[in-house]
Amino acid sequence: MTATVYYTDARALHNNQSLVAKMIALFDKAKFGDLFEPGDYVAIKLHMGEFNNTQYIRPVYVRAIVDRIKKAGGIPFVTDTCTLPYHPWAARTNPIDHLKTVARNGFTMASVGAPIVIADGFGSDDVLVDLPEGLLLKEQYIATGFAEADAVIVLSHFKGHPMGTFGGAIKNIGVGCASQRGKLNLHMGRHPKYGLHRMVYNPSFCIGEKCENAERCEAICPVGALKVTKDSIEWDREKCIGCTAHTFATLECGVFTSIEQLEYLEATSVAIADSAKALVKLVGKDHIGFINLALDVTPWCDCISWSDTPIVPNIGLLASTDPVALDRCCIDMVIESPGMIGSVAESKDVLDPGLPKLSACGSFLGVSENIQVNTGAENGLGELDYKVKNVVSLKSKLMPEYGLFIDSGYAGRHMAKLFKKKAILPDPTSPTGGFKRVESLDMAKLRPRRK
Repeated sequence: MTATVYYTDARALHNNQSLVAKMIALFDKAKFGDLFEPGDYVAIKLHMGEFNNTQYIRPVYVRAIVDRIKKAGGIPFVTDTCTLPYHPWAARTNPIDHLKTVARNGFTMASVGAPIVIADGFGSDDVLVDLPEGLLLKEQYIATGFAEADAVIVLSHFKGHPMGTFGGAIKNIGVGCASQRGKLNLHMGRHPKYGLHRMVYNPSFCIGEKCENAERCEAICPVGALKVTKDSIEWDREKCIGCTAHTFATLECGVFTSIEQLEYLEATSVAIADSAKALVKLVGKDHIGFINLALDVTPWCDCISWSDTPIVPNIGLLASTDPVALDRCCIDMVIESPGMIGSVAESKDVLDPGLPKLSACGSFLGVSENIQVNTGAENGLGELDYKVKNVVSLKSKLMPEYGLFIDSGYAGRHMAKLFKKKAILPDPTSPTGGFKRVESLDMAKLRPRRK
C-alpha cells in the first residue's frame, strides 16, 4: 500500500501562510479531526525541550493544535514522559524537574491552553503491551497516560539523533511514550548481547578524585554502580542496569568503550520502532495522527542541553496517519536538500544534495538512517511507499480562518477607541502633528561604509 503524506513548504509571505496557519491546514487536510469524537481526551505528544536546549517546537504551534482540537469538541492535554539519565545534565528525569524545565521553555497551561501532563507520573506509571510483532522487543511498557487517552496527535521536531540516527514521528512515540522502564527496555538495559553493562571498562584512564568531573561521575548513576576512588573509578558491572548514564558521564576520558557499540546503536534503532508499534497497538492506528516539523534540522536531538547549527535549510511541515511513510519522506527530503555551510554537514563533507546526511551528522558511529523505517515496515507500524500531496504553497489561497486572527478582532478598531480618549498626536491641529523633527536630511553621507 502507498501512504499519503501531506506537505507544505517553510515559506510565508502573508498572515494566512504563517507556518502556524499551514500546520492547521495540514491538520484539516489529513482529517485529524476524525480521529476522535466530541468529549474524547486527546493527548498532544511532543518533546518540550531539555534545559537550555533552544531548537524544540515552539509553544505557539502547540497552542494552535490545542485550539483546533477544542473546536472539534475534543479535550486536549499536552504530554511527555520522564527520561532516563542519558547525560549528567538531564532535567526531565522526574515530573517535578520536568515541569520546571518545560515551564522555563515556555510550556504552561496559560501558554498552550491545556494542562501539561507527565504521562508516566514519576516514571513508573505504565502498562505492559504484549508485542509478538516486534523484531527485537516482544513486550513494551507504555506510559499510562496514553492508555487513558482516546486519541493522540503527535507533534515531532524532525532532526538528527546520536543514538537513533534521526528523531521524527517514530522516535517521538517509540521513546517518548515509553515509561522509564520502557526506555530501559528499548535502550537494551541488561540485554545479554547488546546491553551497555557489557562495555569494555578501562579504569586506568581515570585519574580519580583529582578529576574535576569526579562528583559528576558518581552522581550520574541511579543505582550506585560507580564510585570514584583516589586514583581511579570503580564500576560494579553486576549492579549496572545499562541505562547509558555511565557512557555519557565518561565521554571525555573513554573509561567505557566497546567495539560492539555499533551493534548496540543499531539494536536501539530497531527497538525504537518496535516500541512505537506498541504505542500504536495500545491506542489504535485509527486514533493517531502525526505532524513532523522539518524545521531547524539540528544534528542532535532536543534531549540535550544545547542545540547546534541546523544541517540543512528548513524543509517544511508534513502530516500523515502513517509514521513510517512520514519519516521516510522526511529522510528523503533531507537527503535531497543541500547541506548548510558552517554546520557539521560541512565538516562531515555531506553538503551536496543526494548524500545521506543524518547517518553522517546525527549518529555517533554512522548508523544507517534506514533502520527505524525498515523495522517499522517489518513490524506492521507503517508503509515505506508514500505519495506527497502539496497542501499549501505561496500561490495558494487559504481560508481566512487559517490566519488564526486574535479573538479581539482588528487592531485598528481598538486603537480608534483609545485615540478618542487620548490623541496620539501631540498637536492634532499642526501640519507636523506637533512633533519636533528635522525637515530634511542628507542621506547620501550616511550610506557609504565608514572606516
